[in-house]
Amino acid sequence: MLGISAAAFMAGTIPLACAQGTDAAAPAASAAKPSKAELKAEHKAARKQARAKKNAELKKLEDAGYQPAANDPNYPNKLQEAQKKVGASQ
Repeated sequence: MLGISAAAFMAGTIPLACAQGTDAAAPAASAAKPSKAELKAEHKAARKQARAKKNAELKKLEDAGYQPAANDPNYPNKLQEAQKKVGASQ
């Protein structure tokens, strides 16, 4: 088998078994591949969903007393207290 593959490689041809496998897989892969516009729309929807989730979490923390705009030297403590309040209320 190795001798046939090496001979085919030297001759510049592909063995029939390999050629059949690559040709059969190519149309299936291209048919399943979404278009660039579809990928962009999916990515945009994912970003919007992540932003909405982040904003909802920030709103809950603000309702629990966290102020992100404050220049607070106790920053980690205030955030952790707000997270505990949010966690306890759920």
